[in-house]
Parts: sequence; structure tokens; C-alpha cells
Amino acid sequence: MSDVSNSHSGVAQLIDANLDRAREGLRVIEDWCRFVIKKKDLVIALKNWRQELGCHHHEIYKQARSTSTDQGLGLRHPAQETRNFPQGVIAANFGRAQEALRVLEEFARATDPKLAESASKIRYGLYELEITVLKANIYNFRHEKLLNCKICLITSPKADFSKTIILALEAGVDMVQYRCKESNDMQRLAEAKELSSICKSFGALFIINDRIDIALASEADGVHLGQDDLPTKTARKLLGNERLIGRSTHSIKQLKNAQEEGCDYLGVGPVHSTKTKPELKPLGLNYVSEVSKTTHLPWFAIGGVNASNLNSVRAAGAKKIAISNAIMNAKDPSLASLELLKELS
Repeated sequence: MSDVSNSHSGVAQLIDANLDRAREGLRVIEDWCRFVIKKKDLVIALKNWRQELGCHHHEIYKQARSTSTDQGLGLRHPAQETRNFPQGVIAANFGRAQEALRVLEEFARATDPKLAESASKIRYGLYELEITVLKANIYNFRHEKLLNCKICLITSPKADFSKTIILALEAGVDMVQYRCKESNDMQRLAEAKELSSICKSFGALFIINDRIDIALASEADGVHLGQDDLPTKTARKLLGNERLIGRSTHSIKQLKNAQEEGCDYLGVGPVHSTKTKPELKPLGLNYVSEVSKTTHLPWFAIGGVNASNLNSVRAAGAKKIAISNAIMNAKDPSLASLELLKELS
């Protein structure tokens, strides 16, 4: 390192402040990755960057520190008061670290080229890592919603079916799965986009049945796949890491496979006979009980579940249900939704 002369003690103080700022920002992000999104590879990268900057924090910079002459000490900006959510804190600390690294790169270039080189490398690495963390944050937000869901409402074709969906969402249903096999792709896409917008306005999850292309085009929160649909690994590659993937399962073997493949949630059934898939043999309540002891993933009991048998399905271990007819074809979809949610609470 080249010496910073006394005439440039202000530069040394500037470098000291920005080394502290960059390392502090990196630590905030590191702890978020460690404790919230739980990404070990990101934690390692951030820790390494912090340690690398620490190795460049020489005594000459620390000795130049002077809080009494720091004209920015204690200054706050109104924007700081708007960070009411953790994601806002993380975004602010990415900006804080990136800005500090840029200052280090500019002012250390002549006197401490090794520090300038490290600051530049870390800054560009942080730009890439920010995208990864942003996607992980989106996934984390969706997954938290999924854990709290009680009912997944599966759509069925009917006149003005979006009005039925709205009534269910107003009643508290917090997940909608769009399933339509009768119409053409243009109609499916139009309906999917409409439902996606409606669900977003209620803060509910929106899932597309089978079709990854329509899930992406409608900005859905994820896709639900059957046993004959694309493998989970392929679906994940197409969807990215920020969206949810569910899988229908009809046996413990299928359930364990879906779990090992990295699905986010499962459909379990059919519990009872259903007009939707009459070819599938009902698995019964004993199977529901077995599933409750087998998987750690969120799962929805599906198949002929309604208000008259919900208590027995719950008693067997189901905490979430996927349902269609009991709401979509109810005389009062709002009341039907409220009654089911009350039973699940």
C-alpha cells in the first residue's frame, strides 16, 4: 500500500468510513441470507468479501478516523423512515455497500490499488448477488403465504367464474389454482391474466394447472403439475427459483419422489371419489393420516372434500384442502368459503 500523506488525511478518513460502511452493509445482507432465506453459498460469498475488505482496513485509515469532524454524522433522510419491511432494509444495504465500494474504488486507485481492485471486484459481484437475493426474497414471500394457506380453490368453467373467485377471495380464500382444459390457449391466457390480477389485488397466491408457459405469461406465483407432466427439475429450470411448484400425488411413493425432487407443496388424493377424476380410486382417510406422518412439505387434501366431510378429513391430519365444486358451484360462494374456513381455523 502506498502511504497516504498528511495532506490527504481527509482521503484516509473517507476510506476508513467507506470500509466500515461497506462491511456493515455486507453483514446485514449476510445475516439475511443466513437466517431468513437460508442460502449457505451466499453466506460464504458475503463473509469472504467482508474478510477481504477487513484485510485492507489498515491502521493508517483507522488512525484518520475523527467523528468530531465528520459533517455527515447523525444526518438522516426521510427515505430511511419508509423502510418498514425487511426487504426494504436489505435493498437499502445493497445500495449502501455498492455506493461505499464505488467510493473506495475511486479514491484508493492512486494510493492503495489493491484495495481499489478488491472494491471493484466485490462491487460487481454484489450486483449479481443482489439479483439472486431478490429472487430468493420473492420465493420466501410466496412460501410464507403458502404455509399460511388453508384453501386452494381450483377453478372450473362456468359463466362469470371470475365473480365466484372474487367472492371466495373476499371471504378469505388465499390461493387460487386456474384449471381449464376446454378452451383454446388465447382464452386460457386471457382468463389467467385476469385471475392473476385479481389475486394480486387480494394478496392471494395464483397457481396455473399444468401449463408453465401460461404461468410465466400471466405472472403467476407458480404451477401445479400432475404425475404425467414435466419433471420437477425441468419445470424448475423453466420457471426459475422464485416460483412455487406443486405436484399431485396418489401414493406414498409418488409423495416421497415429489419431496426429493424439490417440490414446494403437494396435492394428496383423491380422498373421496370425485367427478373431476373419476378414474382415480379414492384413497380414504387412513391414507390422509399416513401422509400427515410422512411429509414435511405443505400439502392439500383433495378429492370430494366438502363441508359435510371436512371434519373427518381434518381429524385424519389434513390442515389444508384443495377444493372446487363446493365453492365454484355453491349457491352462495362467499358463505360456502366462510364455512369451510371456519372449520379449518
